[in-house]
Amino acid sequence: MKDTWITDWPTSTRFPHYTRANAGEVLANPVSPLGWTFGWDGGIVAGYKAGLIRCGLYEDSDFDPHHPESVACFGGYFYINLSAIRMQGARNPAATVEILDVAFFGDHPDVPSYVAHPDDDKPHLLPNLERHNEWVMSGSGWPELDVDKKAAADLRASRGDLSAYTMTQLLTRARSIQSQLPHLFSQHVVSGTSAAMAPGLLGVVAATLNDPGLPMVLLSSLGDVDSADANYALWDLSRLVRNNPALTTAFNAGIDGVLDRIASQSFLAAWNTFLYEFGSRGPDEWDLGSPTWETHPQLALAAIDRVRLQVDAESPRLRNATRATQRDVLMASARKQLVSNPEILALLEAGITAGAMMAHRERTKTTIVRVIHEARIVFHEIARRNAHAHLVFQVLDSELDAYISDPDSLLSTLQQRHIEWQELFALQPPFIIANATVPPLGQWPRRSSASISIAKPHEVLQGVSGSPGTARGRARVVLDPSDPHDLQPGDVLVAPCTDPSWTPLFMSAAAVVVDVGGQISHAVIVSRELGLPCVISVTDGTRRIPDGALIEVDGTSGTVSIVSLS
Repeated sequence: MKDTWITDWPTSTRFPHYTRANAGEVLANPVSPLGWTFGWDGGIVAGYKAGLIRCGLYEDSDFDPHHPESVACFGGYFYINLSAIRMQGARNPAATVEILDVAFFGDHPDVPSYVAHPDDDKPHLLPNLERHNEWVMSGSGWPELDVDKKAAADLRASRGDLSAYTMTQLLTRARSIQSQLPHLFSQHVVSGTSAAMAPGLLGVVAATLNDPGLPMVLLSSLGDVDSADANYALWDLSRLVRNNPALTTAFNAGIDGVLDRIASQSFLAAWNTFLYEFGSRGPDEWDLGSPTWETHPQLALAAIDRVRLQVDAESPRLRNATRATQRDVLMASARKQLVSNPEILALLEAGITAGAMMAHRERTKTTIVRVIHEARIVFHEIARRNAHAHLVFQVLDSELDAYISDPDSLLSTLQQRHIEWQELFALQPPFIIANATVPPLGQWPRRSSASISIAKPHEVLQGVSGSPGTARGRARVVLDPSDPHDLQPGDVLVAPCTDPSWTPLFMSAAAVVVDVGGQISHAVIVSRELGLPCVISVTDGTRRIPDGALIEVDGTSGTVSIVSLS
């Protein structure tokens, strides 16, 4: 194995530390060469930089002009620049690097100590930060996101029949889509960064009222969460199956070929509408080369197959309504308790208002993912016309013109690249890359070689609180959303990470446990919308928790207790 991968970035001496924390949830697996160079290098990275500057704590001179220190790619794996993110603690009077590190890492022993740099202190940026924070807490709305959402829908509608496009026209369409990525990701960075404000403000309120679960409840069932729409639509499809004997029989025979066995025109029409609206969702959906519900329908069909077993009383809409009532009751109680404490009451109101950013975050992600998918579909059409279709995502952005003109001219290069790319999946990427030193890939441990101790009865695994509540059930360790095997209603879903391709399975679960993720991760937001207890950042949970073990999940304290192994 070579020491580096073809898409690897140079390290930064100004911001020398990198982490997989949170990055592992964004892109769990090695990014395809086309996905990184066309999607990230070609658009998203510029948007990341622009979004950070818009939030007020960065300026253009902070960043390398060619590889802006926000993210990076090493060994094909996506990393977040830890040193650069720490500026949000170093430059913000209301925070510290230590607080930021705890939020990111807890007490992880490998986190490098913070060493101040002369350029860390930039007090002239504070007015920018203050203006941004005032906007977040003003509740003035963000109508531009509606414009972006409509533009993404219009882009989908403009697709037409790609088989009628020439190869040159296909590439032109892809380049046009690529040009939209910087703006859309800038919007996502602003919403994502701002979404962290509400939990912080409400955390102060929670401490005052001695109610640690308050932020989670008040930030539940926010409504207008775009990423939840796919879950509701999939639930509706599952009801069609559950309440129709012929459809039930078709699914009982397995999802392979299930659509060919279905005669119900109403189901097929609803299914096609579902794919049109939500076909962009899937695992590692930030990578052009990853499968989605449209390109690999079995992903969604597998979810329907599990969710159809759930009873109607567990409807996500009913769950959401119940959690919304609990939120409103707690909100009224908190306001009443703080009548004589106007300062903390003001923080409560500001936190509630800032909570809208969590819904904005889901909208900005849903919008850009839909746009990325339109580029993905273009490249799938290009692949369809080539004898070696699977190699299209091994092409670099800089090679696209040559590939379009003569695919065979790159054949041997792409075949070897594909072999080497597949080898990256066997590697365990370092959680921390410190001091601008990336170990040669040959020194990275193999996933299969890592020694993990299996949890024992009565052992308690500590994670991070995601969504409040407790639940007891059988652990179902699911490593692939397309293969949820024996997940039954009432089981606890134990997953490595969660993006929208996973969250339909939440509707069949009593609780959710995730290896990685942060307080504003997709798993947390959707769990709160559905009223499910959720614990995140349970390190190696999918490897330590035995499948079938009886476990108890406490989403308020962030613990997973092993009750018994059978």
